[in-house]
Amino acid sequence: MMTMPGQLSTDRLLLRQFREGDLDAFAAIQADPGAARHIGDGRTNDRATSWRLIAMFLGHWTLRGHGQYAVEDRGTGGFLGRVGLWYPEGWPELEIGWLIGSASWGRGYATEAARAVAAAAFSELGSERLISLVRPANAASIRVAIKLGAVRTGITELDGERTDVYTLTSDALTA
Repeated sequence: MMTMPGQLSTDRLLLRQFREGDLDAFAAIQADPGAARHIGDGRTNDRATSWRLIAMFLGHWTLRGHGQYAVEDRGTGGFLGRVGLWYPEGWPELEIGWLIGSASWGRGYATEAARAVAAAAFSELGSERLISLVRPANAASIRVAIKLGAVRTGITELDGERTDVYTLTSDALTA
């Protein structure tokens, strides 16, 4: 099984494995209605569910050799959110996704982190393409996908809602 590096870094960010100490900050993001509205069924999650999500992310790494990274500000050490790969059983294709806490929106963190993850997925996993499943109302995530070089290639249903499929290929990944 090919695997992703356990840690990546960019000029501003450290992408690393989740750890138990991330729970408070991650749970705060998961409890924010603005951050949660386009993720899954759009509902917020409580602390216990946030803990289970961290455990699931770590399990995904064990089973697939890749997964969600905790995103940390290299300057302050602050937890910003998650960015990474997702391909659970029954998922249509290898997905790259992101969730940055609302206090850090508008600073390019999702794009910067996702670009690093996509580049590693193409080089380390030999992936030919990645998808992002984005709800049509999620203008910010659509902008991130487009900035990466992804194009809208279809529509699917996810959690009972229409979801657009954005496809990113290695030759389209923007620098």
